[in-house]
Amino acid sequence: MTINRRLFIGTGAAAAATLSAPRVFAAGHGKPRVVVVGGGAGGATAARYIAKDSKGEIDVTLIEPTRTYYTCFFSNLYLGGFKEMDDLGHTYGQMAASGVNVVHDWATGVDRDAKTVALAGGGSLPYDKLILSPGIDFIDGSVEGWDLSAQNAMPHAYKGGSQTELLKAQLKSMPAGGTFAMVAPPNPYRCPPGPYERVSMVAHYLNANNPTAKIIVADPKPKFSKMALFQEGWGDHYDGMIDWIGEDFGGGNVSVDPTAMTVTVDGEETKVDVCNVIPAMKAGRIAELAGVTDGNWAPVNAADMSSKADGDIYVLGDASQQGDMPKSGFSANSQAKVCANAVRGALTGSKVFPAKFSNTCWSLINTNDGVKVGATYEATEEKIAKVDGFISATGESAELRKATYEESEGWYAGITADMFGV
Repeated sequence: MTINRRLFIGTGAAAAATLSAPRVFAAGHGKPRVVVVGGGAGGATAARYIAKDSKGEIDVTLIEPTRTYYTCFFSNLYLGGFKEMDDLGHTYGQMAASGVNVVHDWATGVDRDAKTVALAGGGSLPYDKLILSPGIDFIDGSVEGWDLSAQNAMPHAYKGGSQTELLKAQLKSMPAGGTFAMVAPPNPYRCPPGPYERVSMVAHYLNANNPTAKIIVADPKPKFSKMALFQEGWGDHYDGMIDWIGEDFGGGNVSVDPTAMTVTVDGEETKVDVCNVIPAMKAGRIAELAGVTDGNWAPVNAADMSSKADGDIYVLGDASQQGDMPKSGFSANSQAKVCANAVRGALTGSKVFPAKFSNTCWSLINTNDGVKVGATYEATEEKIAKVDGFISATGESAELRKATYEESEGWYAGITADMFGV
């Protein structure tokens, strides 16, 4: 379910004051205060569950700069022509109407001693517990010749929204018989099947609109998630269009020139028409500013997602270093529920249940050709540990692949309702 015009108008007026600015906390504020930074699959879910399950006992504030949040998951289907951009956009009106104080601003710093979060618009918000779910940022210099100043010439499109639209526009503008290049990221990175679903969706679009075009994938890894499934699908649907260059063939020795629009792989320069550079990743900047990262990611305790650097700060989703779970929207949503239960218990004395986690990552290869991989997990002293898993098989029937795709559509509707309360 998504917010339609009637529902949005009905809730928008009631929520307007809540959306416009943070509350002013009086001295001696009686309720415990939770501040959540980041309104995606982790942060939005955690904020909504804490507010809902505490029944008003906890004051919950969500800090998210965008008024319409575009999911990165399912954005590849927009590139492939299966979704419109509006299908991926979600607002916070219903969440605000249900009791979460939504502040549309950037969090610019965390004072762990004073327990406050600074805002770009001025002022700060106090917290008793702080939940960080900022997603990813990129590691400077991880692809020679590329930095954020080049993201308009060679988009990453690994954060939902305008970058995704830009990449689609470039795809549409490719000349007949042109070349699309992708520089794939090293491990670990957001949504492990994501780059290869993207290759599939780009191929699907080109196959229908520019069938003599070519795709080059320069990959620093020797293998990738669902590799056999994707390669089977590429052979079945896009034979001869996709050239995947892995680590063994120089895929890790890559440089780009955004001005000349060239990609050099292991010394061989190629002129390209579109180049999707997906750099190495790290936790979103606010985690680093809060002092809870160890290198590029934020280590957490598996039982409740609390930071190993500060027990009053929790880190969810892509930004966390937690063990065996992939960096996916499903994972972030699962972690958020464990965290919300633990935070509510710590602040109100309510029952805390043992942590259990799950994940599934679906990918679309071609029309009604869906595949998936997933697992269940448990918390150990060392990490979130995989208990068991499953993956689609090569050679599956068309009926099963169609059912898998339809399952993914149901999941998207379910998780976005779970995140935004609609």
